[in-house]
Amino acid sequence: MHVAHLSLQDFRSYPAAEVALEPGVTAFVGPNGQGKTNLVEAIGYVASHSSHRASTDAPLVRHGSPRAIVRAGVVKDDRKALIELEINPGKANRARLNRSPVPRPREILGMLRTVLFAPEDLALVKGDPGERRRFMDELLTARAPRFAGVRSDYDRVLKQRNALLKSAAAHRRSPGPEVLATLDVWDSHLARTGADLLAARLSLVEALRPLVARAYAALAPHSGAADLIYRSSLGDVELSTDRGQLAEQLMAAVGESRKQELERGVSLVGPHRDELVLRLGELPARGYASHGESWSFALGLRLGAFELLREDGDDPVLILDDVFAELDTGRRSRLAAMVAPAEQVLITAAVPADVPAELTGGSYTVADGEVVRKG
Repeated sequence: MHVAHLSLQDFRSYPAAEVALEPGVTAFVGPNGQGKTNLVEAIGYVASHSSHRASTDAPLVRHGSPRAIVRAGVVKDDRKALIELEINPGKANRARLNRSPVPRPREILGMLRTVLFAPEDLALVKGDPGERRRFMDELLTARAPRFAGVRSDYDRVLKQRNALLKSAAAHRRSPGPEVLATLDVWDSHLARTGADLLAARLSLVEALRPLVARAYAALAPHSGAADLIYRSSLGDVELSTDRGQLAEQLMAAVGESRKQELERGVSLVGPHRDELVLRLGELPARGYASHGESWSFALGLRLGAFELLREDGDDPVLILDDVFAELDTGRRSRLAAMVAPAEQVLITAAVPADVPAELTGGSYTVADGEVVRKG
């Protein structure tokens, strides 16, 4: 799988841009603030329908424009597809596949798969649990696009249940039978959708653990061993990946927490409260890992994700956004050797010297809003 062409209209800083791409390595080189990251962000957005730099779509649209359009020509197994996303902040986004509209944008998820590493990924190690939950859920969706719907259903149930709990807490009196009956219904929905998401996450972490450990060991061979532990809000109960059993456990935990939830006005049990614990040796990476170890662990998570997607049958497009400048010589060389075999690698760098010699290929200069191919 690779991106053969990228076309932008009113995306970030670009009124318009056309970039031809090939398999292998392509580097976008230029001073900071000139739009290099905008190019790879657009490709990542086509794959995931989210940005690694913004939590909403509004910043993706060029100032003064009502919408942005991103088109990506994708080649997979010698078959070509044109994916188009129209980004409409505050409104529903629209998507086309081979110039034909699709009912919902998420129906084209999986047409392009990417793994993107950027400086923001330090938050995977140093940030709050929500960063790591998002990492798991985005990887689940990359592997099986149906999980975009599962996550959407769970978020909808959680929002409705929290609204009911908040309303009950605001009145500061014992809820009546109607409220309790309605809450029972939402408890059941939370257990059902939560079990689906939790089972998938547990399976994902089990598959990812050895891949992340191997990637981290290759990047930082003199450091402690990296490990991943899924910590559920269900507590110390033994967890399986059986959805029926997990639903029963969630229902029981919700029942035990009901009094406290009604007092606080918020759902205290479910995948939205879970944590992916990253460990180096016997210690949690968060708070104990050095800056270099944190970088290596974040890279290890992304490289593990890359290998997991590759095991599913296709090389995802690997994007390294301003990565090499932060690495020492040893880590830089080891990372270059690890990513060189990928079908397509897209790199951004401030200066040519930041691109390791091992990663030779096409190159673009990005400056003053222009994307110009070198050579």
